[in-house]
Amino acid sequence: MKVKNKPLFLLMVAGVMTMSFSAGGKNYFEVKKNIEILYNLFKELSIGYVDDLNMDRLTLAGLDSMTRSLDPYTVYYPEEDQEGYFMQTTGKYGGIGALISTDNDFVIISEPYQNSPAAKAGLKAGDKIIKIDTKNMKGMKSDEVSRLLKGLPGTEVNITVERYGQKDPVTKKVIREEIKLPSVPYFGMLDSNIGYILLGNFTDNCHSDVRNALEELLNQHASSIMLDLRNNPGGLLQEAVEIAGLFLDKNSTIVSTKSGREEMGMIYKTKEPPADKNIPLTILVNRGSASASEIIAGVMQDYDRAVILGEKSFGKGLVQSTRDLGYNSMLKLTTSKYYLPSGRCIQAIDYSGKYKDGAEKVPDSLRTSFKTANGRKVFDAGGIDPDIESMPDEVSYIAGSLFAKKHIFYFATEYVAKHPSIPAPQNFSLTDADFDDFINFVKGKDYDYKTLSEKNLEEIMANAKEEKYIDLISLELNELKKIIVLDKQMDLTKYKNDIRYLLEEEIVSRYHFQQGRILSSLRSDPAILKAKEVLNNPAQYQKLLNKL
Repeated sequence: MKVKNKPLFLLMVAGVMTMSFSAGGKNYFEVKKNIEILYNLFKELSIGYVDDLNMDRLTLAGLDSMTRSLDPYTVYYPEEDQEGYFMQTTGKYGGIGALISTDNDFVIISEPYQNSPAAKAGLKAGDKIIKIDTKNMKGMKSDEVSRLLKGLPGTEVNITVERYGQKDPVTKKVIREEIKLPSVPYFGMLDSNIGYILLGNFTDNCHSDVRNALEELLNQHASSIMLDLRNNPGGLLQEAVEIAGLFLDKNSTIVSTKSGREEMGMIYKTKEPPADKNIPLTILVNRGSASASEIIAGVMQDYDRAVILGEKSFGKGLVQSTRDLGYNSMLKLTTSKYYLPSGRCIQAIDYSGKYKDGAEKVPDSLRTSFKTANGRKVFDAGGIDPDIESMPDEVSYIAGSLFAKKHIFYFATEYVAKHPSIPAPQNFSLTDADFDDFINFVKGKDYDYKTLSEKNLEEIMANAKEEKYIDLISLELNELKKIIVLDKQMDLTKYKNDIRYLLEEEIVSRYHFQQGRILSSLRSDPAILKAKEVLNNPAQYQKLLNKL
């Protein structure tokens, strides 16, 4: 019987058998008992299993299963996976600086970052990566290509691509750099009064980026601020505390953490005087706003410091810490829950086993109410409820299909090849002739999709067959189906505005990168327009916070 990586296996077993625990009583016995069972399991598998075992792979499978049974945020990271974790917390990695995606048998450049090594080398969105150095990329998955593109800053990688409009492949020599993803991808004045800050993530030192953006906007005479936290998944807790401190008095309590072990609880307060504690503030959230984003929104709501606008947030009230496990491995584990100044915890999912499936959304009927500083009612256990609900425009089925099947993407590639330049992002719009070109572009291409009407009709037909009514109504149902199919043929025109919006965003990004995409989207964003309306109406703003 052979065991792959036997030295590591023996060291692990030795470590397991010599572990000591500070916990006493029943808990100590349970831990000791289960570790002995685990040791005996590994020993018997290594001695008696019919085939050779890779103990690293077996251990990883066991550890992953163990952590997954607790909550989604408790995760084991072997050495090879730690780079991704540190990129999430620092926003840094070594590489070429480009988004990539899979298209059939190859990976393509979706978007190079502005001023990145990829952009400097001349790589463009739409480039199909056919070779990295001497290695053929056909059939490679995007994560495999990503690993080949990443590397130590200063190292060289040769990337061969096929490019639209060029007969022969192009090879670009790219010098990798440390890539720092901006925590604030954009800030600027929306009009003469309102400053806008988009915060993408809570990475190390992001509070400095937010402070710098805020100070610059104040210098441009902003009289109100809009902080956009939509689709911000969170990150470092301390960064949320620092950012909240830009708008609240020194020594304000931002959040407290509590766990099963009393000594692990902490209270986080602001340490510096605010940049501006009175300027009117709106904060935008949606279902993708989580963790540290919810701390900012929740704290400002609890202190009646800002109007929260958008959708109900994700509902993550759990705090994670990391532990070194040796051999360059690490455990990120949930250590506590956080509580906002009102006393509420906004964790939406219960992982404690209180409910029958062990991980269920807390029912609305069990949510507890709390009070803000001004006495407004707020609730726990379900994310942050916005003061003003603003739902995003729903994307039509045809627009979603055109986007998913990359017809939007490849039309933009063709458009760029024909147009050396375009106006500024906030001024660019497709002409009717451009849209007619797009209609011709997608002729004969697959962008089939099922409308809600089609899905409902299929359900009716299935029920009619089961209940034996189909012979009575089949003629009418088939006629209705023909009408729906005929109507779908007009969807390119019917949903022209939806499709144009996606086209303009994609095209602008080719000339002005991510900032251009953001600027283009701001023009017709329902939440932005609603927030502007609130900030431009001081009486409404004060009434929402019960300050009148």
